[in-house]
Amino acid sequence: MDVVKLLADLCAVPAPSGAESELADLLHERWAPRCAEVRRDPIGNVIARVGGSGPRVLLQAHLDQVGYVARYVTDDGFVLLDTAQGDRRTGPERRHPVGQPVRILARDGSWIEGVLTASSGHVLTAKQRDTHELSFNDFWVELGMSKDAILDAGVHVGAPVIFSAPTRHVGELLVGPAMDNRVGLALMDALIDTDGLACELWLIATTQEENGLHGARALVREERFAAAIALDVGLAGDIPAVEEREYGTKLGAGPIVVHRDTGIIYDRVLTQHCFALAQANHLPIQDGLFGGYGSDGLALAEAGSPTSLITVATRYTHTAFETIHPDDLTATVDLLRALVTTELPARR
Repeated sequence: MDVVKLLADLCAVPAPSGAESELADLLHERWAPRCAEVRRDPIGNVIARVGGSGPRVLLQAHLDQVGYVARYVTDDGFVLLDTAQGDRRTGPERRHPVGQPVRILARDGSWIEGVLTASSGHVLTAKQRDTHELSFNDFWVELGMSKDAILDAGVHVGAPVIFSAPTRHVGELLVGPAMDNRVGLALMDALIDTDGLACELWLIATTQEENGLHGARALVREERFAAAIALDVGLAGDIPAVEEREYGTKLGAGPIVVHRDTGIIYDRVLTQHCFALAQANHLPIQDGLFGGYGSDGLALAEAGSPTSLITVATRYTHTAFETIHPDDLTATVDLLRALVTTELPARR
């Protein structure tokens, strides 16, 4: 399987928080012929039992991607935004949104293309040039339509808005707006046809991680596992503005086994087992410690499943140009395949 092509194909399918059904449909279609059973729960999680026997082992990744929601359509036909994650009062990330192509989800399920824009160049006042803080009133979506045409097209308050730039190769790297978390979904898909499973393997793609782990919190009311591996993009510090002592992880150095993030210290037995498997199989591996970061692994662990977090190093997370190295994707598949074909470590 060409996991890089699969990742690009998954990135092309939009999945804002709360509207992940198009991507969930694609996974259900891909997984149903290759798994013992596939189903959807009422909140939209895709739940697959791949097969095998023994302890129940879960690989999990979320469906949704970061974005915005439409807040207001001005009389001149500009769509003002709110965040789809967190609190508008904390303000937007100022470094990356303006100039990016976006899509808005209309009432009928169609997507309308636009671009994030802001006042610029000659029309800026001196005060605006000197202002370094960006508010949600300082940029908007340009659709090239009148207010009446926008409303008639089905744009409404609360309509999801996501980055829509295509996934592309830049040198040896892969760049696109939805690596978080199509990376995790591609990794799970690549494991379905693994021979010699040493466990009963489950795959679950969860909804609404980006705005509060909601799909995972609903899932764990019904499911428990002997081991759970949350899969996600990881933080990389190998860019000029980040000091190595803050984030020593980097692209091209293998999967990152995360020991702690903002929410939890991950299961030590399972985490060390993953690291040892990488070493035994001569795979590159990195230790990770992530501040300002959380994952569905928190919900899985809080419900009683020993949980580890394995990530693929990613530059520029939560932007329209999230960047990974394809070699890290391949090495992570190899590590996960070793994990599901090896007995779990004993617990005392």
